Amino acid sequence: MSTNSSATVQKYPVISSSPGTGLWWGLLGVAAFSFTVPFTRVAVEGMSPLFIGSGRAVVAAILAALALGLTKQPLPQGKQWMRLAVIAGGTVVGFPLLTSFALTAVPASHGAVVIALLPAATATVAVIRGKEHSSGAFWIMTAVGAAAVMTFAFTQSGGFGAIGWTDLLLFGAVIAAAIGYAEGGLLSRELGAWQTVSWALVLVAPLMAGLTAVSVIQQPPSGTPAQWASFAYLGVVSLFLGFFAWYRGLSIGPMAQVSQIQLVQPVLSICWAWLLLGETLSWITVAGGLAVILCAGMAVRVRLNPQNHPQK
Repeated sequence: MSTNSSATVQKYPVISSSPGTGLWWGLLGVAAFSFTVPFTRVAVEGMSPLFIGSGRAVVAAILAALALGLTKQPLPQGKQWMRLAVIAGGTVVGFPLLTSFALTAVPASHGAVVIALLPAATATVAVIRGKEHSSGAFWIMTAVGAAAVMTFAFTQSGGFGAIGWTDLLLFGAVIAAAIGYAEGGLLSRELGAWQTVSWALVLVAPLMAGLTAVSVIQQPPSGTPAQWASFAYLGVVSLFLGFFAWYRGLSIGPMAQVSQIQLVQPVLSICWAWLLLGETLSWITVAGGLAVILCAGMAVRVRLNPQNHPQK
């Protein structure tokens, strides 16, 4: 047992690692995820959003099943299956499907900025589920970042009295992913990072395969090589390999801190939308991106202050 073990040991202990390791793993995952919105925007130009949202999960589930089988991983036990269902519902079903439908009608840069609410939402769920504590300054910067994203969404929708249905879908995707991320970070401490995402993918594979079949019947997929390549990235990297690094970072933690690294993601996604898709960047989009990345840096700086860490 570790020197910190006791009768009142934390139910979900943070993985022992050198300072900052969780942040680096989280940043690697974010870099992989940053292409998700632009590539989804490319794919929906030639395929139905239902096929993209469900089909990519089938691709990832096949890889997950092979990885679990080849390494002979033990089956999850008891309530772990229910927790895997929560993870899958948020990250495998909810987020991919909702963003795929939303991105049929809005630019990738718009979706990227709205999804920047995800770190704040993940941090909130992490505090509730993981019983982590954060300073007042940390939450102030998190709230400011979230407010910046909300202002952007309302402004792009025609003012504070109106908001588009696509933004509602994106907000729903944020909530779903936040729950999945936080629960995945906790369960990764028990099952392992890549094992957690793999079991979640396998668990809902029958459902996603059924939805994929329905989408193919309704609208047989067809696309350019670039669109199929984007779809492949979404299945192999966005929904599989990227989670290896992301859940590893969250499991090392603290989750409320590591989750804030994802505020970098919209800035990267906006850059990819400009470079790869040729989207025009308005001053509002640029200002929104700069606001959230500034808040991310300040929030992480606050959390990295040694005074905020408990003594070992």
